[in-house]
Amino acid sequence: QVQLVESGGGLVQPGGSLRLSCAASGSMFSIYVMAWYRQAPGKQREFVASILRSGSITYADSVKGRFTISRGSAKNTVYLQMNSLNPEDTAVYYCNVDGSTWGQGTQVTVSE
Repeated sequence: QVQLVESGGGLVQPGGSLRLSCAASGSMFSIYVMAWYRQAPGKQREFVASILRSGSITYADSVKGRFTISRGSAKNTVYLQMNSLNPEDTAVYYCNVDGSTWGQGTQVTVSE
């Protein structure tokens, strides 16, 4: 069983940057994919980015060129570097492992 804890959310002005972290604990040897999703008010949860055990990375079109997903050297942490943020990026961001385990979420608000 894997447990996830996200951190790094907050309030930022348009054009600013934030870095989210997700620390995994528990049975991590079998993790195949770590990913970030987000859910804006009144909208469905949507995919943001993912990184496979192999290192292969996928991004949603809406964040390509602005967001970067990476894993820590110990492979139990995944990061999401978010640059050039705009108000449409406002959402609760969730970490996900293997499509099943979710973190508690961290709020990102982009506003003047």
